Amino acid sequence: MRRHVVLPLLLLCTASSAVIETIGTSIAVGMAAALTGFLASYQNIFYYFHECCRPEWINFNRTGLEEDLRNKLFGQHLASHIISKAVSGFMNNDNPKKPLVLSLHGWTGTGKNFASALIAENIYKEGMDSQFVHVFTAELHFPHVGQMDTYKTQLQQWIKGNVSSCAHSMFIFDEMDKMHPGLIDSIKPYLDYYEKIDGVSYRKAIFIFLSNAGGESIVETALDFWKAGKSREEIELKDLETPLALSVFNNKRSGLWHTSLIDKNLVDFFVPFLPLEYKHVLQCALAAMQAQGAKPDAGVADKVAQDMLYFPKAERVFSVKGCKTIESKWEYYT
Repeated sequence: MRRHVVLPLLLLCTASSAVIETIGTSIAVGMAAALTGFLASYQNIFYYFHECCRPEWINFNRTGLEEDLRNKLFGQHLASHIISKAVSGFMNNDNPKKPLVLSLHGWTGTGKNFASALIAENIYKEGMDSQFVHVFTAELHFPHVGQMDTYKTQLQQWIKGNVSSCAHSMFIFDEMDKMHPGLIDSIKPYLDYYEKIDGVSYRKAIFIFLSNAGGESIVETALDFWKAGKSREEIELKDLETPLALSVFNNKRSGLWHTSLIDKNLVDFFVPFLPLEYKHVLQCALAAMQAQGAKPDAGVADKVAQDMLYFPKAERVFSVKGCKTIESKWEYYT
């Protein structure tokens, strides 16, 4: 950003000295004031058109997040409530003691990536396209087990550099179940209760982990409630949080296997995403039509939802793939 400011400042100094030599101090002061005003206007224009780490571009919308989670994230009453409370509490705290760390778990297609996008869209004006939102995937960014030491160093440098530029940075780690277990421990100091590390404070950053690991324990709980004739809305965090944390901690494929992040209680919330039912898949189909500019058709949405795979096989209660393939399928039925 400074490279845009240096030139007007140099012009200011050059113009002032030249005027002093020719037409006197009073006019020079006037020129300096005029150029200073131009510089201020230039900066305001620059900030208006170019994303910066300023309130014009980073401004949390609590009401917007609550409405989006309620109206767009289908079948996830528990995840919606946890995310809303956690993000709102964190963003409204001017002096948090540590970064916000959320670990989102559940089977594919249940809304983990979508929920992350909703968080970003209600914090950053540019949403997921913001230069302050950083997404890492295991297979793309950390594909080779033999290069873990290099990856650890690069990841530390990347996080430090971006938080140094903007304290309100967000880091999303997708495919945590495919992540090498030792990799995430390398950023443990940045997630801890330190005021500063090497002069940099990480307390206003947000870290989100997305994983399929722990999905089995979530599904098991959901099935138990269904078999007992209970509504899924009766499932509470206490029913899932402890078994979920234990499942992730002891799962060698979780990316958080025996990690100090769990051992030291640095993950603020383990957020469970429940398996979706037919009615939720139906909602996804209707939303997909609307998102692509088509008129929502309940008949088409029903065909899409009916043709999805469900389990248990006889009762067809929960969707195997959630809503993952809905967007690519609904046009087939029109």
